[in-house]
Amino acid sequence: MEATGIGNIKGDGDPLDILVLTEKVIPRGDILVDAIPIGGLRLLDKDEADDKIIAVLKGDQLYGHFTDIHQLPEAIINRLTHYFVTYKQLPEAPKTVEVMAVYGQDTAFEVILAGLADYKELVEEA
Repeated sequence: MEATGIGNIKGDGDPLDILVLTEKVIPRGDILVDAIPIGGLRLLDKDEADDKIIAVLKGDQLYGHFTDIHQLPEAIINRLTHYFVTYKQLPEAPKTVEVMAVYGQDTAFEVILAGLADYKELVEEA
């Protein structure tokens, strides 16, 4: 099965999600930070594209040196994929999320640009 609508607005209708890796404690999620995309996960959630961009906090002492998701230890990638596949999963419910691909920085930028284009189109139609 192929996910269509990368960049999310045309996929699942939601804004693009980004997870920022950092060693710092950030007590809330509604803040702006300088982050550098290093890759992403192409998810299929109920047959809709739902990409997750993975970034590192700029200058982070633990993660700041990574420039591509494939440089991360495999255990971190496994944790990220496990989280995104299971965080909405209800007990006894069928699995609805599947990881289609783990992609690097170049593709992450393509997904971000596609999401921006989708958002611009959505705003112009409103």
